[in-house]
Amino acid sequence: MLLLITCTLVTTLYATTITIANVSLPQMQGALSASPDQIAWIVTANLIATAVTIPLAGWLSDRFGRRRCMLWGTVGFGAATLMCGLSTSLTELVIWRVVQSAFGSPLTPISQSVVIDEFTGEKRGVAVAIYSMGVGVAPTLAPLVGGYVSEEISWRWVFFILIPIAVIALVGVLAFIKPDPPRGARPKLDWTGFLSLAICVACIQLMLDRGEREDWFDSIEIILEFAATLVFGWIFLVHSLTADRPFIDLRLFLERNFLLGIGITTVFGMLFVTPMVMIPAMIQQLRDVPEFTSGLLISARSLGTMLAQVLMIAFAHRWDPRPLFLIGFGTHTYAGWAMIDLDMNAPLPDLTWMMIMQGFGVGCLWVPMTLVTFSNFDPHRSAEGMAIFHFMRSIASSYYISISFIVVFHTQKIAYSDLVQWINPFSERLRAPDLSAKWNVDTAPGLASLADEVSRQATAIGYINSFHLFLWISMLAYPLIALIVWPPKGYQPRK
Repeated sequence: MLLLITCTLVTTLYATTITIANVSLPQMQGALSASPDQIAWIVTANLIATAVTIPLAGWLSDRFGRRRCMLWGTVGFGAATLMCGLSTSLTELVIWRVVQSAFGSPLTPISQSVVIDEFTGEKRGVAVAIYSMGVGVAPTLAPLVGGYVSEEISWRWVFFILIPIAVIALVGVLAFIKPDPPRGARPKLDWTGFLSLAICVACIQLMLDRGEREDWFDSIEIILEFAATLVFGWIFLVHSLTADRPFIDLRLFLERNFLLGIGITTVFGMLFVTPMVMIPAMIQQLRDVPEFTSGLLISARSLGTMLAQVLMIAFAHRWDPRPLFLIGFGTHTYAGWAMIDLDMNAPLPDLTWMMIMQGFGVGCLWVPMTLVTFSNFDPHRSAEGMAIFHFMRSIASSYYISISFIVVFHTQKIAYSDLVQWINPFSERLRAPDLSAKWNVDTAPGLASLADEVSRQATAIGYINSFHLFLWISMLAYPLIALIVWPPKGYQPRK
């Protein structure tokens, strides 16, 4: 149990820092005198560094051993977190966030591979459920803590409060993680595969984050990023199919349940973080809701997650994972259907209920995803498989969030163009007796106020369109669930 708690705590470190810092971006922007475009690099750089370094987990554990990687990863993460809190400029903060991600992101697949290997048979479902509860609940509570700390003390403390947790995690690794066995030949890093994948992933993220601002292919930057994506993506694919020991062995996807599990995990990654980002962003932008209230709304999701994962602890090892998938993704579909009916004046209790339901769906999915993906997988390659598992989930989350905001910004412009057609001195609607006096089209202040309201309504339409996309994405998982082979055959070496 202490080993399980240690692995959970190590994973929670990095999972928490992603969400706890994002809610404090307005305070960071003011303190560091940064523009909205500049402060976005704190998030963008973190996402890119995460996507690039997660696939290294398999090679790192083979090369240096899992215990050693967990030790140095925890130490490096704690040091980088301290430096994030001490940063005096935006450049320093972005650099240390990249270092923080580089040390922290491989900890997730390495720690979970330890759980998978140490708990076998019926114990695995319970262990994964307990592990997932810690990993799933902490990031949803973090924005509440981050919002309170940044408002009452300083944005720097969203980093400082993680340092004692890192120290406890380090002590747990030293005390409860088994020493690495003697290692034979140490595998070399496939630099061609690693660098080509890293450049491809980074260029896609930059293109998605900056495309709408730079007017897409009217910008030389976007054209170069798109070209680099194609070139290095092709290099990675060809090299991975022809090399003897590629950075990511694509032959692993020949195992049916692993392939289906990765596909389901990718869909889950797109749905996992999106409501925690989009709904608070909508109410903060359109209703000036304080950061603490937004954090409280996000943390409500943890109630649903905890309830679902308590059920997983009790029953996951007895149930077929396919009905659990249907419940989990069905709850996401329900949440998406409810979100498309939202408007900017939606009551906070309604939003809270939606977040709780979505959290329940998340809690129902972690355990069956892990069990199905690794049901027939080679146990000697669990760290490598877990790196792919978390890599796909991570890039799916980061890419999909960027796509969601593209939908918001792009359709906002279209909606604004459609709505302003109705703003003219001859419109009878604008002369209705119950219309607000501040929207008087005969005065300059009235026109300015009316333009602000039209902009708010257009933005609300943009967010609703992104919720439509969420609904349709949730339905992609159902065909994959139908193809799962269960009960599993266990690992069968290929002849």
